[in-house]
Amino acid sequence: MTSPLTALALPAAGTPSIADMLRTGREYYRRGEIKPAIAVFQAGLALAATTSIGVVVDGVADLHAALANAFMLCDDIGSAAENYKAALRIAPHLVACWCNLGIVHQRTGMIQDAISLYLEALRRNPGHRPSRTNLVQALTATRQFAIARTLLLELIEETPDDADLRSQLGKVCFELGETGEAVAQFEQAVALAPGQAENFYWVGAIRQARGEQEEAEAAYAHAAQVHPILRRQATQSPPAFRALALFAPFVGNTPVEYLFRDCAYQTSILSLLSGCRPDIALLAREADIVVNLVSDADQGTEVLPLALAIARGLGKPVVNDPEKIRSTTRDATALALADVEGCRVPRTVRIAAGEGLPDGFELAFPLLARQAGMHGGDVFEKLEDAAALVSFLAAHADHDRYMIDYIDYRSADGFFRKYRFLFVGEEILPYHLAIGDDWKLHRDATEMGAHAWMQAEEEHFLRAPEQVFSPRHTAALRVIRDRIGLDYFGIDCGLDPDGRLVVFEVNASMLVHDQNPEFPYKDPYIRRIKVAFDGMLARIARGI
Repeated sequence: MTSPLTALALPAAGTPSIADMLRTGREYYRRGEIKPAIAVFQAGLALAATTSIGVVVDGVADLHAALANAFMLCDDIGSAAENYKAALRIAPHLVACWCNLGIVHQRTGMIQDAISLYLEALRRNPGHRPSRTNLVQALTATRQFAIARTLLLELIEETPDDADLRSQLGKVCFELGETGEAVAQFEQAVALAPGQAENFYWVGAIRQARGEQEEAEAAYAHAAQVHPILRRQATQSPPAFRALALFAPFVGNTPVEYLFRDCAYQTSILSLLSGCRPDIALLAREADIVVNLVSDADQGTEVLPLALAIARGLGKPVVNDPEKIRSTTRDATALALADVEGCRVPRTVRIAAGEGLPDGFELAFPLLARQAGMHGGDVFEKLEDAAALVSFLAAHADHDRYMIDYIDYRSADGFFRKYRFLFVGEEILPYHLAIGDDWKLHRDATEMGAHAWMQAEEEHFLRAPEQVFSPRHTAALRVIRDRIGLDYFGIDCGLDPDGRLVVFEVNASMLVHDQNPEFPYKDPYIRRIKVAFDGMLARIARGI
């Protein structure tokens, strides 16, 4: 087998020059022969080390840049970064190197540093398109949506038929609350690139969020007809394994936008719509594991049997078995956990739609009441007397409702604290702490961004949960994990004045995301959850 170095086209004197090596290495690179290209580039740098530096400055910078590009294709990010930096020390005018070094930082989670590098590239060449498009992605990742929109509008003005830019603008507009414009951008993206399935589903999702039920149903039906399965490719080829996710529009699903991002495995998402009759044999041939995302037992009453039938029919390992999800209504969970030692699980009674207070039910006020299937504090009230309860039940008589015993979990300093853990296989991982002065705590509605002491307390909980929750609490959490029996789910809980674990909510619908620019200390702990999730899927897919 011929070595890359012996294949060099030699000049008359018989000694390859740095220019020869750069040219030959680039030829290997263009043919996709990356390892031989790396060998040639490295040999060129070794030759340059023996040559007068004043003669080969430009060539050395180009060799470092080319070598960095090759390392990027091999996912050797560290070596790529070293060579981009080396190239820029010699030739800071290499705009592409500033941009590519920004990509390296972005891929390693150092997004603010990436933004600085993209801006440096644009300072040197304001029209450099790769730096502008990558800057948009970094700004979006750090939730700087207004700036991202401005830059996207400039790019689209230059190339109005770019479907990817339209899609990105749609996402940014959605985040800014401009849902009408978001739909318009996604519909243009659909028209420009009908092969891109994700845009079809975004139209349905946004129309659903706008309360346009009929339009949303039509959009989802059209999406499912054109693209029955939404596929996301793995970050490696071949993929480590293939996951088929079962998703149900219009009902609660496990949020996986973050969990399914940048995966070594391929994800295929099947939408379970009315009349869905998938080809089970076809699906079975392209899936190693089934991930059931239908997570809300109240909202998913009608669709969970379909998810169960598909999961069973595929004959593959199943994550979050739909049958187990059906047992996670608030009243069923309260009953299942009622006798867990060291826990306080509020009594929870379900009242069917159209019905009133059950006869003989002993009321103790204050009492909590909420509509079944609601999350995030919606249609959820603390009631002080029977009249208020009767009024609440009547106002929401078209739906099932829950009555829940109120437990005062206020801490000694007068603040309420709600902790969230994620159960990922055998692991119990902290996700966040919400601190506020009202019993109804929702993390995004707190004032934690304005109080350093609250952030410090949350960081301490994330770093050392065992210093907040005792071994007795941890034992209770393990019992809860075993009784719920799901592979992936969350718990919102607190600690009462006597130190007992107060269970608020246990289900697979809890949000995990990495959009926390105000709270960067959370990032490593959130990444830990994703690593655990990916590892769990890999073990189940391989039958370990």
